[in-house]
Amino acid sequence: MTAGPAWPIAALLVGYPVWWALGFGGLSVIVLAVPMALILWRRRPIRVPHGFGLWMLLLAGYALSGLMLDELPPGTYGDLGPGRLIGYVMRLALYLALLVMVLYLGNLSERELPQLRLVRMLGVLFVTTVAGGLLGVFLPSFAFTSPVEMVLPGWVSENAFVQNLIHPTAAQTQKVLGYASPRPEAPFEWANAWGSNVSVLLVWFVVGWWVYGGRRRKAVSAVVVALAAIPVVYSLNRGLWIGLGLAVVYLVARVGGRTRLALCAATAAAAVAFALSPLASLVAQRLDRPHSNDIRAFTVSATVRAAAHSPFIGYGNTRNATGNHRTITTGKTEWCGGCGHPPLGSDGQLWLLLITQGFTGAALYVAFFLGAIRRHWRDRSPIGLAGVLVMGLVLLYMFVYDGLVTPLILYLVSFALLWRNTRSTA
Repeated sequence: MTAGPAWPIAALLVGYPVWWALGFGGLSVIVLAVPMALILWRRRPIRVPHGFGLWMLLLAGYALSGLMLDELPPGTYGDLGPGRLIGYVMRLALYLALLVMVLYLGNLSERELPQLRLVRMLGVLFVTTVAGGLLGVFLPSFAFTSPVEMVLPGWVSENAFVQNLIHPTAAQTQKVLGYASPRPEAPFEWANAWGSNVSVLLVWFVVGWWVYGGRRRKAVSAVVVALAAIPVVYSLNRGLWIGLGLAVVYLVARVGGRTRLALCAATAAAAVAFALSPLASLVAQRLDRPHSNDIRAFTVSATVRAAAHSPFIGYGNTRNATGNHRTITTGKTEWCGGCGHPPLGSDGQLWLLLITQGFTGAALYVAFFLGAIRRHWRDRSPIGLAGVLVMGLVLLYMFVYDGLVTPLILYLVSFALLWRNTRSTA
């Protein structure tokens, strides 16, 4: 563990499995934001990255959206209760913690926290993620009651949003292929969060352990990436697969010379090995069963309609839709086990922003990450190329993955790496 003022980020990234086992998981960044804020306070004046005003406006807009928590857009139902308030407060605390985290990272010197050390911390978390994914594949029923879950009152711990964050589980079981299929999620809160995170962490793992690694690190990294293919396929996560494919295309387009030839050769070899493995048939089955398309189409269209009634500040939190893509019935019945009330904004960060912060919030989010790409596009260092790639993945994943909780942490650590890299290469 890193000593000195950089210890909170080491505790967050390297120590993440401990936080997960305790029941904090992604909420650990809120806890660690306290010492980060104290470190920042002693270092005034505080440097702020270009474009960060957009994130602060996004945060201010979310605070303002709390005025709409008691409102109900057409096509939804429910009263203002503890669940809605808990979700709002937790998201607000997370946004504040992320603001502190980015400023903390950017105000540490290269001596206090070298860029390569930070990248390799993300690489350690990638190894943890692969281990959690393998656990979800081979022991999908693994779960336990965390200490945090034990001490929280029932009316808090039984909230669905809170339960996903504080109750450690290895996999999320869904009937994706027509039968119960375990999808890895350890050590994160949802299977989709695992998919988003493993792709982002893979980018930094390759930079830290292969690009800047010696012979031994490269050998270890090759084994770890090969093992990662197992949970990546068993995740049945089409968004993840598309993201990895586009990442390869991006790198082939942006690197040159021998690096491009080596990348093409490695990609071709990996594709052949995969096609000859048993994993290929699982991918084919998943692509033949796009069962979630109708559900997503329903919730997305319902979210856009609801957001149109509060386009500037949204509703502060999600709302439950009346009925679903199959029926207008709300809730499961004896004759319709598939009936339900999907929460609006549950199919991607873009849609979550629309319902919680309106079109204004969604525009600020997109502008923030697009601005990062524009400012750092000319940075062709390994960290610059990797950071811009992650910013692009953020914009891709916002259509299919919620950013809360752990994905946003990794997105903004990646943003901070780009910001720090501008100073180190100047």
